[in-house]
Amino acid sequence: MGRRGRKRQLELEDEYWKLVLAGVGTVEACRQVGIGRKTGYRWRAERGGIPPARVAEESRSSRYLSLLERQRIATLHERGLGVREIARRLDRAPSTISRELKRNMCPHDQGIYDADLAHARARAKARRERAGKLVGDDALRALVQQKLELDWSPQQIVAWLRVEHPGKPGWHVCHETIYQALYYGGKGGLSRTPTKRLRTGRPLRKRRRRINQRQIRFIAPAAPIDARPPVIELRHRIGDWEGDLIVGRMSQSATGTLVDRTSRFVRLVHLPAGHAAEAFVDAVAPVLATLPESARLSLTWDQGSEMARHDLLAPHFSDGVYFARPASPWLRGTNENTNGLLRQYFPKGIDLRRFTVADLARVEHLLNHRPRRILGWRTPAAVFTERLQS
Repeated sequence: MGRRGRKRQLELEDEYWKLVLAGVGTVEACRQVGIGRKTGYRWRAERGGIPPARVAEESRSSRYLSLLERQRIATLHERGLGVREIARRLDRAPSTISRELKRNMCPHDQGIYDADLAHARARAKARRERAGKLVGDDALRALVQQKLELDWSPQQIVAWLRVEHPGKPGWHVCHETIYQALYYGGKGGLSRTPTKRLRTGRPLRKRRRRINQRQIRFIAPAAPIDARPPVIELRHRIGDWEGDLIVGRMSQSATGTLVDRTSRFVRLVHLPAGHAAEAFVDAVAPVLATLPESARLSLTWDQGSEMARHDLLAPHFSDGVYFARPASPWLRGTNENTNGLLRQYFPKGIDLRRFTVADLARVEHLLNHRPRRILGWRTPAAVFTERLQS
């Protein structure tokens, strides 16, 4: 009996392939997983660069039909149901079902839709190598590279190409084409060097969790933003606050931000002990205590773990504490806009612990006494004081 080979490390292989599918290079993926380079290259060679079915299926976006959905289509189609009824039962667009039946059902199938066969055909088409537009057009590639080196964003480049070259529809690419050429360009694509000049400065695209895969971070039950009193949406009163953190380098430091939805009045929270839940509550409670009770009606925050003990802050607000849905910053638009203004004084990539309470008070004063167009060129401090007195 021959010697048995080494047992395959399926969990490590899955993690490795997930990183590769997310755009991480082989060497970096091996380092993150904790395997040698030769092992990673061997796994790629054994599969011809194609990930295992279990990983590829898990990594597929919900935009695309899954094997289970195709099996349901096959069953319903066999029963004689129409395209619109199948789409209604799967909660998909009728056009999606119609295209699926046309693309993945060949003439020799004799009108029978086989789910497994259709899924295999769809996966084979998705794996087909496609050369990007920038790879085959040297002039366009050089022009895009030049603009990237001038710190232009892909969106700005796309808009400029359409305005300056209306007679060249082949140059009217979308911004994702440029991102693909930057991050997955390969031979003939764009140089990776301009990725440092992008707004994020990110050399690799990071794989992000889907919203439905996020775990609840709070100990006490949290009230969703949909449960807020309707009067908050009207912005007729002061005391309805939105809050968040601006974080420093490597997320090792932070400053809390509070902004009134109506007056845009800003309060900053000094966090010298960090932004863990208990430390955050200890730091923000004294700031809230300086506000009159009539100016503490509600608070809307994001899903950050710093609010894990939001139950300790709830007594400060008569109408309660609410949380926006995950990955939905526009639900706290006033606070997001304010955080953008604050970055003028607290740039990204620095240690926020270097700023003292006096520094935060100075920035508060500058923002609160600056005229705002949305307030009819009045200052947040003036509007806040007037509404408080009335």
